[in-house]
Amino acid sequence: MSAEIAKDAGFCFGVKRATDRLEQTIAKKSGERLYTLGPLIHNDVYNGWLAEQGVGIASIDEVEALAKTATELAPVRVFVRAHGIPRKDEELLLRLTEENPFFFYEDCTCPFVKKIHKIAKEHSAPENLFVLSGYASHPEVIGILSYFDYDALTFENAEALTKAIENGIFEKFKEKTLILTAQTTQNLSEWKKTEEIFKKLYTNRLIFDTICSVTETRQQEAAALSARSDLMIVIGGKDSSNTAKLYGICKKICPQTVWIERPDELAELNLITSTHTKVGITAGASTPSGVIQEVYKTMSEMKENFEELLNSSFKTLNTGEIVTGTVTAVTDAELQLDIGAPVTGIIKAEQITDDPSVKLTDLYKKGDQIEARVGRVSDIEGIAELSKKAVDSAKNWQKIVDASENGEALTGKVVEIIKGGIQVLVGANKIFVPASQTGVPKDGDLNELKGNEVTLKIIEIKGNRAIGSIRAILREERRAKEAAFWAEIEEGKTYTGVVKSMTSYGAFVDLGGIDGMVHKTELSWRPIKSPADVVSVGQEITVFVKSFDAEKKRISLGYKTDDTNPWYLFTAQYAVGDVAAVKIVNMMPFGAFAEIMDGVDGLIHISQIAQQKIGKPADVLELGQVVDAKIIAIDEENQKISLSIRALLDEAQAEAEAMPEEAVEATEEAAE
Repeated sequence: MSAEIAKDAGFCFGVKRATDRLEQTIAKKSGERLYTLGPLIHNDVYNGWLAEQGVGIASIDEVEALAKTATELAPVRVFVRAHGIPRKDEELLLRLTEENPFFFYEDCTCPFVKKIHKIAKEHSAPENLFVLSGYASHPEVIGILSYFDYDALTFENAEALTKAIENGIFEKFKEKTLILTAQTTQNLSEWKKTEEIFKKLYTNRLIFDTICSVTETRQQEAAALSARSDLMIVIGGKDSSNTAKLYGICKKICPQTVWIERPDELAELNLITSTHTKVGITAGASTPSGVIQEVYKTMSEMKENFEELLNSSFKTLNTGEIVTGTVTAVTDAELQLDIGAPVTGIIKAEQITDDPSVKLTDLYKKGDQIEARVGRVSDIEGIAELSKKAVDSAKNWQKIVDASENGEALTGKVVEIIKGGIQVLVGANKIFVPASQTGVPKDGDLNELKGNEVTLKIIEIKGNRAIGSIRAILREERRAKEAAFWAEIEEGKTYTGVVKSMTSYGAFVDLGGIDGMVHKTELSWRPIKSPADVVSVGQEITVFVKSFDAEKKRISLGYKTDDTNPWYLFTAQYAVGDVAAVKIVNMMPFGAFAEIMDGVDGLIHISQIAQQKIGKPADVLELGQVVDAKIIAIDEENQKISLSIRALLDEAQAEAEAMPEEAVEATEEAAE
């Protein structure tokens, strides 16, 4: 088999001109934000590459908003594709460049298309009929028609034109001068037919042959290559007009013609057979040369693979032999493989993994390469039973032995709970972990580990049996955590911990594997009988380091802070002369103690309780009673407060005595 690439396949002059200008701008790395007005060309592979380079795609509706974002530090440059754009869109771009000095546009319209724009514009007159041979919905055609302001028609081919004539569409245009042009990529034979029809229909006519010469050459070359090939490959985007025409030309001459966009599509088509001796390759105007060469290379590799497959059809298999196969079918019960032999390789689920929860459809797909050991071979059934587990187990066992020698940690899944411990599946091998090495407490439930991913170390190998320890890993992690903790601890550092236990003198707080102690005097600003008066076991609290001894592993913690100091809260809220509602909490022969706020008491001296002399505070006050008292003194140094009920009584009496007699009588009457 031989393959031939058409000489003029791939980028045409106009497309190459557009891509070169954009690629040169990309290479400059000027800091401009680059966009194309719609896809630059009809090729997803190339447009995907542009996206990777940071080039965006903007629609005409988005351009005005985009232009407003252009600044000196972030200019914007928009590239117009080779097909060209409608006149109103070009006028919009021009206006935007005049309004903003940091917005630019590059007109990459193909010169051949520009020529048709000029023809349409120069002949735009009411006495003319403009006819374009091409696809009405194609961007190039839409752009061309925008330059002719009067009657215009488009026809895809000669057949569509003939039907229009039969339906009398041209009757009303008989007196007009015909202006006939063609889309640059129009099929040459269709154009010739269309030209002949109009020559008979109109005597007053102007016919412009606007088919691109490269397009014409490419189509002629594709036809000639198809005639001498038994397989034709046409490369190009599915929305490419010129590629569609190439495909139509080739298919008519060579029935074995396929249309692809990307090289990777070839593998799915299974094109190469022993009957193919000549393969022709052509491509549309928007196909990069790199894609064409990749298709050529892929075809060569497929040829080599086909020859290899023919040779392998005579291959025999031996039990115990290691083979590599390609997955051709996947179910959760088994895999089917092409192993390059006259039989199909079969791997049952149990010969892949010991984990019954694993779904083969989640792990494998068509095309995957798998190495397996041959078991039973049946030429009659046409199958060879294979075992992936056997190969994996042999390979994986060496990894386990190496991990044992190097002290390396391994990760696996707990698949079984057995007497005395658990089985952990590491790769294709099971490792036994004794219950004492699982990290689960003595009376704990090992079933909680089933299905979990765990990390372990190999602590012993007996023959072909490995024994592991999860506890060893936990111990190392704990030591590493402790080392990191002691390396970072410092006085004043804040931690959030959990109260672990309490004694009569303090509470022990778990700081994340390390314990510290908060003395009960550090729990509250007021005296407490027990730590339980402030915190409870299991409670999460924020503490800070007062002092520590890294060598003895001791940490003294603080809990109460200045922010919670009742004295600071009091002085921030009250001053001498303020009146507060206070609660009588204790009485002595010399006076009564009253709680002003939680943790702050003041003394009401016996002389400050009433206006008259009393024998003892209880003659006037009761425990728990709430009364108004005036703050008459604050001793900052000793944090003592003097209160007076009498001061308020004296003030009330003085105020009453100062009132006029009429007001006093009115007050007495109101009281009655």
